[in-house]
Amino acid sequence: MRKLILASLTISTGLAAQGAPPRGSLEQRVAALLDAPPFDRATWGVHAVDDRGRVLFARNADRWFVPASNTKLVVSAAATVLLPADYRIRTSLFVLGTLREGVLEGDLVLYGRGDPTFSTRCYGLDTLAAGVCDSATTRIAALADSVLARGVHRITGRVVGDGSYFEPTLLHPQWSLFDALWYYGAPVSGLAYNDNSIDFRITPGAALDRPPEITGSPDPGLWTLENRARTGPADGGSSITDGFFRRPGSWDYWAEGTAALSRRPWTESVAVPDPNLFAARALAAALRARGVAVEGGAASTTDSLAFRAARCCSPLVESRGRAFPDLIFPILSSSQNLYAEMLLKVLGREVAGAGSWEAGLAVERRFLIDSAGLDSTAFSLDDGSGLSASNLLAPAGFTRLLRYMAGHPKAGPFLTALPRSGARGSLRRRFVGTPLEGRVVAKTGSIARVHTLSGYIERPDGGRITFAVMVNGHALPERLVLAQIDSVVVRLGSGR
Repeated sequence: MRKLILASLTISTGLAAQGAPPRGSLEQRVAALLDAPPFDRATWGVHAVDDRGRVLFARNADRWFVPASNTKLVVSAAATVLLPADYRIRTSLFVLGTLREGVLEGDLVLYGRGDPTFSTRCYGLDTLAAGVCDSATTRIAALADSVLARGVHRITGRVVGDGSYFEPTLLHPQWSLFDALWYYGAPVSGLAYNDNSIDFRITPGAALDRPPEITGSPDPGLWTLENRARTGPADGGSSITDGFFRRPGSWDYWAEGTAALSRRPWTESVAVPDPNLFAARALAAALRARGVAVEGGAASTTDSLAFRAARCCSPLVESRGRAFPDLIFPILSSSQNLYAEMLLKVLGREVAGAGSWEAGLAVERRFLIDSAGLDSTAFSLDDGSGLSASNLLAPAGFTRLLRYMAGHPKAGPFLTALPRSGARGSLRRRFVGTPLEGRVVAKTGSIARVHTLSGYIERPDGGRITFAVMVNGHALPERLVLAQIDSVVVRLGSGR
């Protein structure tokens, strides 16, 4: 999802629940919202059905729309159904050389199979529950501890980050260069560390025109930052929010722009150029911190043949990743792009034998047609996260997919991970104070001139309305469009 600062949303006073009962049929009342200026200039796609599949409202329901992060519903559903319920991603350490008396004469190869969870993240609503939250060092530290436990105290070669479980192409060809600089467009490889990004914390300077303080983490000794930014007036904006840059092909970053004097410290997360080297350097640093000498530094590869010889034998250490529901939770709850893209490539590798966007999309296509029952003309997908504007899917396709998942015996992780209005995830500030507070379970989506929301309305009688609302081609402020989408959903949930 593109960087958006979501203000607390207030549903428009047009919601009749606050005043006199609305007049006209449900179709007329929803249509009035879609056709009201200035929203009538946008292109709306809406489809809503009840538990029996009866259409409650339809507008352009079979036409293609850019879905933005609603695309994540597809990869999450496909993985939930097609991968084993106990699926865990393995990350291995292989030895290329000999290990005698605690000395590894050769390289230690960190081989990833698409585990995105080497990051600071919580995987459940109760962030105080044991094991729910990880830090950026949790998994890397565990690997280093395991190496130490095997008696290794010296490595004469390198720590190599091997991301060749996936294709060598790390950046999607349809993502913009601007997006590729930020965490939400981070490169996708077989290894990931800290969401393949550096977190820069910015604190405005003590006085006008002083440079802000900028610190970055993790810092495994790879990157540099030149601070060209300045502290601006207290009542001004903070242009530094889009002011990070990286020299092509390097780890050299610079920051420019202004940080408002009155602003509290905040964090901007910027993508790294080589996630495999990033992970390898992090592991090397963790080993050194435990007294293990690493004499050859760190290196990386995406060549599947480069270290094939090391993978011929049992690993020195192997880590099993978090449980499958933890892979789905960040994708749906907080719309994490990297998790979605890595899961798409995992699907390609596990189901079709190739860890590529092409293979993953082919798996999704067969799933949507053969399992979920979508018509092949209802969609055309381009990535897993929805960052690409080349994704296309009809509203009726989303409702069909969601109805299929609602009745699937393996759907638990998928349904649990969806945000709930006023309660969790990306819907925590939406529908608050309306009749649907706590009763909308849905996935949000936003990229330039596109906003979407697809999911379920839980009815007081225990029934469910499945809906998709998609807005394309608008130039309105985000808060207005989101409020109007929510107004449409409240009308759909009125049942009258």
